[in-house]
Parts: sequence; structure tokens; C-alpha cells
Amino acid sequence: MPALNRLNAVFLDYASLRPADLDISALESLPVHLLRHDHSSGAETLARLRDADIAISNKVVIDAAVIAACPRLKLIAVPATGLNNIDLHAAHARHITVANVSGYGTRAVAQHTFALMLALCNHLRDYTRDAVNGRWSASPDFCLMDYPIRDLANSTLGIIGYGELGRAVASIAEAFGMHVLIAESSTGPADGRSSLDSVLQQSDIVSLHCLLSPRTEKLINAGRLAQMKRGALLINTARGGLIDETALVAALRSGQLGGAALDVLSVEPPPANHPLLATDIPHLLITPHCAWSSRGARQRLLDATVENIRHFIAP
Repeated sequence: MPALNRLNAVFLDYASLRPADLDISALESLPVHLLRHDHSSGAETLARLRDADIAISNKVVIDAAVIAACPRLKLIAVPATGLNNIDLHAAHARHITVANVSGYGTRAVAQHTFALMLALCNHLRDYTRDAVNGRWSASPDFCLMDYPIRDLANSTLGIIGYGELGRAVASIAEAFGMHVLIAESSTGPADGRSSLDSVLQQSDIVSLHCLLSPRTEKLINAGRLAQMKRGALLINTARGGLIDETALVAALRSGQLGGAALDVLSVEPPPANHPLLATDIPHLLITPHCAWSSRGARQRLLDATVENIRHFIAP
């Protein structure tokens, strides 16, 4: 769009990038009047965007009501890949550009995917606990072998969602000697891919890498969990809403699943009574949506967001 004098830009959740260890010079050099807020509630969002031309929001919801109340809004820059916090229909109707960022955290998320997978397969939590709680010291043998370790080599990994992240995970899996099955996308079959049902039935480990949409919400439900091999593992570093969480708890308690490792939940941060935070669920690992957050990934994300804004305001 044509260059405008001193556009007003508002970063609604600046703290979500943990900027203290980032180089923010590119952000500060933008030719805009920039206000940064660490966090923004719903009411604060309305007030802060009322005179804004540009909104920057990682996870703060910008819905139809906010868009209607902000007549100057021209660009919503999202320092993330997912757009489920933005009402895209309302933005389109107002001719507001929405620009997100993809690919910034591929290596970090793929690394975390395997950290979770290996933690489950090698029972790292159980063995590190028993190494220091006295059980190893009391062992009549030189080692503990109380928890069965799974080989990744020659096991089958099913990947649901074969974009950049899914491909990165497949590449690492092949280096481990795993057999990789790729599920067909919801848009139809593709060469070399298998049906979702087939992937669930054949895989020893299933890893989710698809976007959350009305079509994929609760994609992994009770019926699909029942299709999986008994004792199979489930990894989710994508979006919590892809899984029916109540059904997942039941599958873990019954032993239908041998374990699950999640970096995401359906509500974040989760309430203290979230069903997956119960301390007695067997073979469950949860990390707090941190897979994406290496310093390198956050720097790439910030820089790409700045470039999206520069591209929008450039003459």
C-alpha cells in the first residue's frame, strides 16, 4: 500500500516472544509509532487498537467485535503460523491484510518432537527419578531395567500433516531407521500417502503436525484412538484442539495407548483442573507449548514479522 505518515502500530502481547534475549533493532527501526504491551486482556485489546493502523498479535484474540470497533485497522501482523485467534472473515470483509509467519520454528519443533518421543521410548523421567531416589543404589545389579525401552529403529512412525514440519520430522525419523507412513490430507489422496485409518492402524508412533481448523478439530477422537495399535504412542506438537482430550485420558488409563507426549493443550494456559493435568494419568508427558521457543526460532519469527510489516507499508 502507499506509504503513510507515522502509522500507529500496537504489539498486543510482546512478552509472548520473550524479547529480552533477542535483537529487536529491526522492530525498533520500523517507520511507525509503536506501542508495546506485554499482555492484553479482551477489554484492553479494544481500547489499545481503537486508533491503531497495525495490530501485532501472537495469541491475543482479534475477533469481529474488535475489528468492527477499530476503523483505522489496516494490517494484522501475526508473529506465529496459526491464525485461529483472528476472525479472518471479518478481516477480509473490511479489506484488512492478515500476515502470518511460517517456517521459523521448523528445526526447533522437529527437535522437540523427538525429545518427547525419546523421553517416552526411553522412560527418561522414570529412570532419572530412580537414579537419585535410592532405587539404583539399592539394586543388586549394576543397572536398572524396570521400564521397557523401545527401539526407534525399524518401528513405524505415522505422520499426520505433511507440511514443512512433517517433512522435517520424517527426515529425522529416517535417520533413526524408522519406517515412515504419511497420512493423506483432508483435501484428497496423494502419491505415496496412506489413508488416515491405515496410518493409525499400522503405526507404532503417531505424530501430529497439521493445522487446527473446523475440519481437524478433535481429529484424534475416541474412535480413532481405538484404531491405533494397542500400546502405540501419540505425539502432539501442533495444536491441542486436534485431540479429544477426555478420550485421550481414557485411552491412557485403559492401556489402549502406551503413552502420549504433548506440547500443546486445547486451552493455554490450561486451568488447574484441566483433565490432562491430573497427576495419576499413566505414561503422559506434557511440556508447556515451548517446542517453538528456541532463541534462534524466536529471532527468525520477530524478523519475519517485521519484514511483513515493512512489505505492507513500503511505497
